[in-house]
Amino acid sequence: MNIDTVSEPVASLPVRRGRRRRSDRPGAMPTSAPQVRSIPAYDLLGERALAAIESQADWILEKVGVEFRGDAVARDLLREAGAMVDGDRVRFEVGHARALCATAPRQFALHARDPRRTVTLGGDHIVLMPGYGSPFVTDLDRGRRYASLEDFRNFVRLSYMAPALHHSGGTVCEPVDIPVNKRHLDMVYAHLRLSSKPFMGSVTTPSRAADSIEMARIVFGRDFVEANAVLQGNINVNSPLVFDETMSGSLRVYAEANQCVCISPAIFGGAMGPVTPAAVAAQTLAEATAGIALVQAIRPGCPVVFGSFHSTMDLRTGALTFGTPEAGLVTMALSQLGRRLGVPVRSGGGQITSANAPDGQAMRDSANALWSTMISGAHQVWHAAGWLEGGLTMSYEKFIMDVDNCGAMLRLLEGMAVDDDAFAREAYDEAAPGDNFLATAHTLRHCTTANYSPILPSPGPYETWRERGGKSAEQHANSIWKSMLASYEPPELDAQIDETLKQFMAERKSAMPDEWY
Repeated sequence: MNIDTVSEPVASLPVRRGRRRRSDRPGAMPTSAPQVRSIPAYDLLGERALAAIESQADWILEKVGVEFRGDAVARDLLREAGAMVDGDRVRFEVGHARALCATAPRQFALHARDPRRTVTLGGDHIVLMPGYGSPFVTDLDRGRRYASLEDFRNFVRLSYMAPALHHSGGTVCEPVDIPVNKRHLDMVYAHLRLSSKPFMGSVTTPSRAADSIEMARIVFGRDFVEANAVLQGNINVNSPLVFDETMSGSLRVYAEANQCVCISPAIFGGAMGPVTPAAVAAQTLAEATAGIALVQAIRPGCPVVFGSFHSTMDLRTGALTFGTPEAGLVTMALSQLGRRLGVPVRSGGGQITSANAPDGQAMRDSANALWSTMISGAHQVWHAAGWLEGGLTMSYEKFIMDVDNCGAMLRLLEGMAVDDDAFAREAYDEAAPGDNFLATAHTLRHCTTANYSPILPSPGPYETWRERGGKSAEQHANSIWKSMLASYEPPELDAQIDETLKQFMAERKSAMPDEWY
């Protein structure tokens, strides 16, 4: 359906507090999830500490600088905006890069093909999305393997069906059975055809970024895309302090089209930056500010997201570690810094882990990372479901386990009602001291909404659990994702628009030789 033909206004969906009603379909998930937090974000740092980090970021931008390698256009744009350019190196006087960022919107809508699924980035809103970029997938039946296009489509379907995920993601997994130079067309098509949630386009070359935007124009309408953000591009900084020409070139394509640009420094303390959390936060701020400044130099007012992907390393072995307390501290600090910069924040948290299976370590790492992310006030959470092996693998079973935890955390962010109904004074008239409250009118009235209802079934008493096969959470998750895919129904899409998309893909593919590397 072309969004230009939809008469229903974009609005926040109503949110029911407490447990969501579930369909009778096997494997069905709750039908709604909140997108607005009702509890305040946690402020880790005070004014003096925040100002010190901002001062360090200014020092990096002025004294060290950021390189835009191979992209003379980007450097010229920043020179015209007042930056100091020497070869590839770009430096900013104290406060200059921040001043350039001032035209970026504090909050904006990221439109979905179904207007009811449009999300807001910024303010008190929160948007969760699945993992990104894994070349492998795994499940209990087939084990670990290279991802295929059908795996990619499956994760788009699952993300569409999961109410705790508000966004379809981007390269949820890398479909290696399609040539490198053509697979972006299949991925964008899958997001547009199999889901009606917001999504991310390609950034692996500027031409692929342009293809992504053109496909969005086919579906949403050229005039609508010119005036509204309908997809995102993830621009990874080659930390420390380098934008290569692929990333800055794709950044320019998205910015020129007025589409959302997420600037994502990637810093592992001790490798791409110093080991200390304060230094990681300051360098992340410096790199992101430089990228946002470039976006605004191209098109003032273009929507941006201050992103990050940071964590720690085992400094004895060089192995990456996730869910660590130091990374959580950086997550909380960056959310504060992003609010001060005045742009939405993408957290580097989500449910990330270096574990190789969806086991206790995986869920410990993931829960720790998600907890700090959710209370930090971040507006967009990437890698919220499915991530294993430091991002090398998307797991079908962990996807379900993670989505369940996302739903519980979203329930927490709804906060606690404190009113006459919540105090339930009339229930004390029905239940005398020593009685239970199970049959009171208040309990019966709230029994379906009082508590979050997990997706994974409760194991019950040990004896009952053993009688039913003694299944682990991973085994239950295996059954659930299969049931979900079996019951999946694609959202509607106008047949003519679908045909135009297919024709565009065919024409683009016919003009390209297959490139596998």
